[in-house]
Amino acid sequence: MNLSRRSALMSLSLSTLAALSACTGSSGSGSAGSGGGSGEITFQTWSLKNERFTPYFESLIAEFEKANPGTTIKWIDQPGEGYEEKILQQANSSELPDVINLPETFAYQLAQVGKLVDLRAADSAALDAYVDGAVDAYTYEGINGSYGYPWYLGTDLCWWNNEQLAQAGLGPETLPTTQDEYLTLAKDVAYATGGAVKLIATVPILGDLEAAGVPIFSDGEFIFNSDDAVAELQKYIDAYAAGAMPEEALNDDYAGNAKMFAQEKVAYTTGTASFITQLSNDAPNLLDKVTVTKRLVTPPLFVQGITVSAESKNPDLALSFAQYVTNNDNQIAFVKIAQGFVPGTIEGSDNPDSFTADISDPLMADAVKMAAEQMKEVKGTSVIQYTDDMKKYTGQQMALALKGEISAKEALDAATTYCNNNLSA
Repeated sequence: MNLSRRSALMSLSLSTLAALSACTGSSGSGSAGSGGGSGEITFQTWSLKNERFTPYFESLIAEFEKANPGTTIKWIDQPGEGYEEKILQQANSSELPDVINLPETFAYQLAQVGKLVDLRAADSAALDAYVDGAVDAYTYEGINGSYGYPWYLGTDLCWWNNEQLAQAGLGPETLPTTQDEYLTLAKDVAYATGGAVKLIATVPILGDLEAAGVPIFSDGEFIFNSDDAVAELQKYIDAYAAGAMPEEALNDDYAGNAKMFAQEKVAYTTGTASFITQLSNDAPNLLDKVTVTKRLVTPPLFVQGITVSAESKNPDLALSFAQYVTNNDNQIAFVKIAQGFVPGTIEGSDNPDSFTADISDPLMADAVKMAAEQMKEVKGTSVIQYTDDMKKYTGQQMALALKGEISAKEALDAATTYCNNNLSA
């Protein structure tokens, strides 16, 4: 695989980090482990050196150094834009920092070429402390081991506009609990309101097919053009024909589901617990009209992790510091600042009251607690080989099918062929 491959999660990671800048709360670094050896290492984060987070990291490092005399942690931070390119540049020149903040897709690229420490081989028992689904996100098919300590986590929830749903005679107590119920409801609401209220804001993606039980990838190739996949896509085609989706959602440059929800062009969207912050900024008039529920399908996982360079000249200290950054106390302290996110530890995610008490908005607090509950069933990026180019092409084919220009079968055949033809060796 080419190290310069564009990650399928790049835009997600950037938007997640952007959301952090709007977070509020207090900091604190928790307990500082000991026994990490001595010497100096470099710790790199991604777009977190600012007035909100700098005091947290300075305290975190100071406490570790105090508990481990003779150690020095040099903290560097890279801008949000261009982080993947910077990581690849560092890897190619053998200048990776000792401890690195990476999402799972970036870590995969480095693990493939032996640039990261296998944390399962280094300290298998330590991984037991972290959310299973998040550990799985750093465990890759075809590569032995696990390559990241889960740090801060997010997942999508369902957000509904009660006022718009009331136009179809629906209330919060009548909301669907499955994807099939949702797609049926989308058609019913469109018919009942003459197309005035729409519930679908996005062209279906690979994740929608997978959530419906469609196999996506097997034995090194994409296989999402099965009869089951065709049947699932047809449900969206039927919903679009019923007027359940705005036409602009099929355009490459459309604003996105969250923006369309804020503009009240749709009455439903998915979004993380921090979506309430976006609504507060973009559409404060909606705040008292919104209901949040758990995802109707297997909830996705958005994960940032801490990895260790395989080329570190001080591997014992690097491993110790990586575990320290991601221990439960320090993760809770971090997500108290990064409100809307959930710690990557099992202990933390199982006890949301330990980090939601500082959240002043009750709707966000409820959303964070729902997100924490979903951590027991989250699933990360299932096909790490799925690139942005593949995603774009597949989306275009899906859109053509929704418009009726090609059949569901033709769309999925074309997309599957394209993805397989563009798999990196």
